[in-house]
Amino acid sequence: MPEIHLIIADDHKLFRLGLRQLLDRQKLIKVVGEAANGFEAVTLAHDLKPDIVLMDISMPELNGIEATRRIVDEDAAVHVIMLSMHADRRYIQEALRAGAKGYLLKDSAPEEVVRAIGKVMRGQFYLSMKINEQVIADFIRLTETDKPTPFSLLSAREREVLQLLAEGKSTREIGDKLSVSAKTVETHRQHIMEKLNMHTVAELTKYAIREGLTTLE
Repeated sequence: MPEIHLIIADDHKLFRLGLRQLLDRQKLIKVVGEAANGFEAVTLAHDLKPDIVLMDISMPELNGIEATRRIVDEDAAVHVIMLSMHADRRYIQEALRAGAKGYLLKDSAPEEVVRAIGKVMRGQFYLSMKINEQVIADFIRLTETDKPTPFSLLSAREREVLQLLAEGKSTREIGDKLSVSAKTVETHRQHIMEKLNMHTVAELTKYAIREGLTTLE
């Protein structure tokens, strides 16, 4: 089996270090890069063309689900395994819809991480052993009556703006980050508020945190 090239994307440096030390002990796995947010993950995946990206679901500036969507859209040969503290069906559902091939809980045993990488490299999906059967059954039973999520209600750019607003970025900072004008950012914010029927940034922030687009950290 050829060497597996892998990127670790997580905003916690100590977690990245621990995971890298674990993977460096595996003969056929080579960590070729680390990212601290979704934008860095997308850039590294584009530049390094890894086999696997271990992707934290909650990262600043661009969350793991949006980053996964961009990476897979650009190159379907890059396989993403999501890392999360949450076994909630919504997170699993949106991660898989974005193109992730696996979903691991962060407290998984080291051997399970290695097993997940192997299965995904063989073309299989992998869900953490701690995700209970009901969560999996709920995902399989998805219907059009599911409660709308920000991933179904908002465009990709609107989700980016919403996350950055929730993280306290100003209109100018968001414009600079996304390479658009302040007026364009304001237009996106207005559309977001209309679609979500919300009227203040505080409401948007609570919504973004509740739906997993960002965290309080």
